[in-house]
Amino acid sequence: MAHPFRTGAAAVVLAAALAACSSSSSGRETAGTPAPPVSRPPVTAPPAGPAAPAAPVPRTAPDEEQPKLPAAELTPATGSFTEKEKEYLTDRVPRGMDPAAVLQTGQETCDRLTFLVKADRDTAVGAIVTGEIADAEPAVEHLCVRHRDLLREAGRGYADGTYEGQEVRPGRYRGVSPTDSCTWQITGDDGRALASGSTTGGKPARITVPEAARTFVSTGCYAWLPEGGAG
Repeated sequence: MAHPFRTGAAAVVLAAALAACSSSSSGRETAGTPAPPVSRPPVTAPPAGPAAPAAPVPRTAPDEEQPKLPAAELTPATGSFTEKEKEYLTDRVPRGMDPAAVLQTGQETCDRLTFLVKADRDTAVGAIVTGEIADAEPAVEHLCVRHRDLLREAGRGYADGTYEGQEVRPGRYRGVSPTDSCTWQITGDDGRALASGSTTGGKPARITVPEAARTFVSTGCYAWLPEGGAG
């Protein structure tokens, strides 16, 4: 349950998690190191004379810009990947990048979640809801399955924003680390106001999203988590 003193707690705990994980990962050996930046020669002016027409630049689809390594080529410089690690890396490693570096990113995501759960579970779930911990789902599903309950709960939560139609899920919710100017509004058919409110000073808040709700707007509240946990 949220507490009054938790104003800004999410940011503080997340910052601590990043610092702790950066410190722990600095001593972790990786299977390879990224290639050094390519040195480019200085640009010189073209010789005087009539300019030739520029050749058309072929358009490349996003997926073609960075083709991914096939699963058969997902091998570290030393040792080997586990089956779960290979599943995580599949279709995630751009060609030319060290797979071990991509794997380390997923492992750091798991480390952050573990740190946050020990400090404050609601903050950990809120960080997934808001996207402050990016790509949490693939990391949890393949590298730290013990945190699947966090994913389930986050999947039923709300970050600040506007939700309409099927995005609006009826139920009882609690606020996680709201700011000093947390406001929300729930409307039904034809924009009819069903509920609204605000809280200051980071005070905890609870709301009920009724069945008749069609739009839910939250500002400055950070995240809303379903009462009763993951269910």
